[in-house]
Amino acid sequence: MYGSRGGRRGASAVVLGAALLIAGCSSSDDGGDERDGAGAGITQQPKEVDPFWVNPEGNAAQQVAAYEKAGKDSDAEQIRKIAEQPTGEWIGPENPEEEARGFTEAADKAGRTALLVLYNIPRRDCGQYSQGGAADGNAYRAWIDGVAKGIGDRSATVVLEPDAVLHLVDGCTPDEFHEERYDLLKGAIEKLKSLKNTKVYLDAGNAGWGNPDQIFEPLRRAGIDQADGFSVNVSNFYTTEESIQYGKNLSAKVGNKPFVIDTSRNGNGPYAEGDPGERWCNPPGRALGETPTTKTADPLVDAYVWVKRPGESDGECKGGPKAGQWWPDYALKLAKASTP
Repeated sequence: MYGSRGGRRGASAVVLGAALLIAGCSSSDDGGDERDGAGAGITQQPKEVDPFWVNPEGNAAQQVAAYEKAGKDSDAEQIRKIAEQPTGEWIGPENPEEEARGFTEAADKAGRTALLVLYNIPRRDCGQYSQGGAADGNAYRAWIDGVAKGIGDRSATVVLEPDAVLHLVDGCTPDEFHEERYDLLKGAIEKLKSLKNTKVYLDAGNAGWGNPDQIFEPLRRAGIDQADGFSVNVSNFYTTEESIQYGKNLSAKVGNKPFVIDTSRNGNGPYAEGDPGERWCNPPGRALGETPTTKTADPLVDAYVWVKRPGESDGECKGGPKAGQWWPDYALKLAKASTP
């Protein structure tokens, strides 16, 4: 569908979190020269511009180190455009508490906020490339409880369930599961908002889909009033300008809630060729968008964020690997098509 999502990488975040704490990644605002485990020298962005945590052990950072080791300095500098920016950490189904704790502890140590993506709603993605999710409602509630316990009092910003509300509106999710999904989303927001330092943005589709009149009431039923706001353009390619307009139109219908925009790959806008049903999936000729920041072009936009991790596949289309797997060639093309 419009916003089908790449899955998460397979590396265990609990191992990652431990490695980061042991390695002592740079936590200074002055861009200190401590080296990370991957050897790429990735440090944090200035906190006043971008408060979100840069993962110094992410796929892009490891690719930078690999290119440098191979003497491919030009390619390394291109991928560094990705590696030096904070991206969403997609919590997996197996160890939600450990993963959430690992990411938030590493972010806290660096004096930053972890950007987490929760994508495990039952019957997600309507059987497409990222199909799956929790086995049932009780399993999902237990998973959310694990995430919340892992976050604790540490600072986190959560993007909640990309496409989950959209697929209630577009006919993708069967009617018999609607009430349960509303209940699960509302419960997740209530649980996460009970935490001391957690912000929650409920996903609300993208500028290429429908009309805000069709989704604002479902957002309310899903608990948008209790959330900090909503997210738009997750894993998609609509321009920032289009996304701002879509978000503002929708905001006016849900109590003027603010929103965040995924700008990870929208530098050249959406792809307009090929099968319309799969234009979202690994489209060629795209580019990185605005770098993550809380200093945006509109007061209703809380942040530009990279929810989708640039360089990770949308699915097995156009020659790509499975959803969520790192794809160096695609990452290089995104970076090379972007302005410095």
